[in-house]
Amino acid sequence: MKFSRKYLGIPYIAFLLIFVVLPLIVILFYAFTDGTGHLTISNLRRFFTDPNTLGTLFYSLIIAIVTTLVSLLVAYPVSYVLAMSKIKNKAVLVMLFVMPMWINFTLRITALKEILTLLEGNLAFHPFLNTVIGMTYDFLPFMILPIYTQLERMDRSLLEAAADLGADDATAFFKVTLPLSVPGIVSGVMMVFLPSMTNYVVPDMLYNSTYIMGSLIGSYFAAYDWNNGSMISLVLLAIICLLTLATMGYEEGETAGRGAML
Repeated sequence: MKFSRKYLGIPYIAFLLIFVVLPLIVILFYAFTDGTGHLTISNLRRFFTDPNTLGTLFYSLIIAIVTTLVSLLVAYPVSYVLAMSKIKNKAVLVMLFVMPMWINFTLRITALKEILTLLEGNLAFHPFLNTVIGMTYDFLPFMILPIYTQLERMDRSLLEAAADLGADDATAFFKVTLPLSVPGIVSGVMMVFLPSMTNYVVPDMLYNSTYIMGSLIGSYFAAYDWNNGSMISLVLLAIICLLTLATMGYEEGETAGRGAML
């Protein structure tokens, strides 16, 4: 039998079937069935009527939005300086920002907890602030890297053309640099916003919270209520898919627009 490169995709397909498709089928089954295995939409109805679930979702959205904004405000200046500077070993500086990700997650959050304890005395006094700090610390590299990559590959001749047309540095930034870096910003926002909604480890380690959606899902499964836990997971998955599709459409539009200009 003649070897074909198509056979190299078999392990990948098997991995997707076992670890993606089959778990998704299990979640779908439990989400739309009751404790006796009969089909029902009561779990979906409960999601949109339960004050505890809606309150947790709202709080998780607030945490994710604030974390994303703080990460963006910190990451963009850093990415801009790294991309626009003429330092020879910029890759080393980028690696320094990414290096904390190589350390065990638990160790990093534990170290951050000790620092916050020294600064604040009692972590329980600032649960929201501590969560935002922990989330930002954890996801900041995911915001820096896409923005830096987008700025690094930007055509510098566009800035020279803007200067020739009389634009000062501020005008060139807002008219040229910022619009061209939007795809990197969108990518970074998605990479920070989505996990921030469900990452319950950070608030759990900092002050034992149950407000994040990930904690709520875990509590349902811990209580062997797979039906409601699966429905919440499914709704969050739908939100993530919609946001991802919206981002993909935007990036395709950006690519088409650049192609049309060329």
